[in-house]
Amino acid sequence: MKITELLTKETIVLSITGNQKIEAIDSLVNVLDRAGKLSDKKKFKEAILKREEQSTTGIGEGIAIPHAKTTAVKQAAIAFGKSAAGVDYDSLDGQPAHLFFMIAAPDGANNTHLEALSRLSSILMLDEARKKLSNATTADEVLAIINSYDREEEQEEQSMADKKQFIVAVTACPTGIAHTYMAADSLKAKAAEMGVDIKVETNGSGGAKNVLTPEEIERATAVIVAADTKVEMGRFKGKHVIETAVADGIRKPKELIDRAVKQDAPVYKGSAGDATAEKTSQKGQSVGAIIYKHLMNGVSNMLPFVVGGGILIAISFMFGYKAFDPEDPSYHPIAEALMTIGGGNAFALMVPVLAGFIAMSIADRPGFAAGMVGGMMAASGGAGFLGGLIAGFLAGYTVVGLKKLFAGLPTSLEGIKTILLFPLFGVAITGFIMQYVVNKPVGILNQAITDWLSGIGTGNAVLLGILLGLMMAFDMGGPVNKAAYVFGTGLLANGVYEPMAAIMAAGMVPPLAIAVATTLFKNKFTTQEKDAGKANYIMGLSFITEGAIPFAAGDPIRVIPSIMIGSAITGALSMMFGIGLRAPHGGVFVVPLVDGNWMMYAIAILAGTAVSALLIGFLKKPVTE
Repeated sequence: MKITELLTKETIVLSITGNQKIEAIDSLVNVLDRAGKLSDKKKFKEAILKREEQSTTGIGEGIAIPHAKTTAVKQAAIAFGKSAAGVDYDSLDGQPAHLFFMIAAPDGANNTHLEALSRLSSILMLDEARKKLSNATTADEVLAIINSYDREEEQEEQSMADKKQFIVAVTACPTGIAHTYMAADSLKAKAAEMGVDIKVETNGSGGAKNVLTPEEIERATAVIVAADTKVEMGRFKGKHVIETAVADGIRKPKELIDRAVKQDAPVYKGSAGDATAEKTSQKGQSVGAIIYKHLMNGVSNMLPFVVGGGILIAISFMFGYKAFDPEDPSYHPIAEALMTIGGGNAFALMVPVLAGFIAMSIADRPGFAAGMVGGMMAASGGAGFLGGLIAGFLAGYTVVGLKKLFAGLPTSLEGIKTILLFPLFGVAITGFIMQYVVNKPVGILNQAITDWLSGIGTGNAVLLGILLGLMMAFDMGGPVNKAAYVFGTGLLANGVYEPMAAIMAAGMVPPLAIAVATTLFKNKFTTQEKDAGKANYIMGLSFITEGAIPFAAGDPIRVIPSIMIGSAITGALSMMFGIGLRAPHGGVFVVPLVDGNWMMYAIAILAGTAVSALLIGFLKKPVTE
């Protein structure tokens, strides 16, 4: 893709008024919006300003490249602006900015877009190109200048020729669409000037490019990591590593290369450094936020087993409810195979995988084995999902304690810790506690919950459905929503399927209601909102509750209560109809596979959607554009 497919006459402004940063940003945002490139102007500007808070995009040499990657962008685009007088942009060199390139990347920007944006970054590093752009007087001239330098190239294969010095580097910025590549180009240009061989890996939005090989890392004199976001550091163990901001890669390439050549940097300590980095990243977070992060790591890795296994179990029932049983007259070998794969194996792994990945999130790889074993003991010992949660956190923090306990061992024993000491003591301690302390009482509690849910009357079932529906719609993918979802998936392991059906149905209502409301009440929504509303049909049918978030954020007083009421109605009807669901995801695609009358399940979803859509339509005020 050529850069001028993203930068067009409609997105060029040759005279930016005002001398303040916010005025320049407003001018460029307006240009993109008028050109139809944005779906939400306000949200896009907020994303631009949020990126500026991380570090200024005024890179010096009179250039600023404000950028953002967000769902508020309808179509990838670049806006160009000039200011003859200059703008006070907080640039890295303290000088006014005269040339502006605002990059708007959609959240799902593909590699061709990102490669074009990276080439633009390279062009801006050329003095000659900047001078020509400064002197341009028409939009056609700007486009011609960019075209004259734009060359589409394949991924670079850098030389490994035997030069006097060889160093490697990694560049990365939070959005991965500008600074990443400019820092890489700056380092490569300066290294060539200094006679130093360098290979630079770029961790951009399109994925890592020019990835460093183990042989190259081993051969390198030192490593430069110019990044404002997380980089895989474990591979640099034992090397001199310079860690700095991505802006330094742009502004201080000579200083960084000099330090690398002289090995003026500490030696990276591998796993110990990783643990320190993790600890540092958690500073300032509440205990609840840290626990939530570890829990979600376990749940997200468990879901493929539950989804795949649950759907296979549901398909087996299409041959007959007992068709998997060789002793039943309806027996079918395919049904038995589906039940064995889905229920006997995929479902059997869900609690161990949950516990293993919670432990891994806490203690890194050394915690994984202890977590898996603890989770397996919970599953086989009757403690179920609740026991798996306890096993994951128990194993993780047990191994963290072991790391501290063994920290004083000689360096020569470093390798034996991971392969012997952590697995041995971690599995043993976790196993003994699960066996003698956790499994029995949690198993009793687990069975009591299961018996209560299995035996609740219609009235209590409806109340539970209302509560789950309200939780699913309250924050649409936030902690409350996730709490309800985790509750439902946990019950699947205990053979209780009705709450999961209510949860999925209620979670489908918010985006579906938004979609219907934007279709029926067109005068209550802007053109951009009506366009976004169409996408909510797909998201709602696919059980992606988050599709409703932009609408709820724009008008929370009217939208959130409306969708909560509809979701509560759907959850209540689903429980009242006795619908069960063995797969915790899939949306409309798994509706025919539910336990019970699937048509009544569909009616429950439609009823809640209709109520919420009507409430939104009646409560929202007409808009004028």
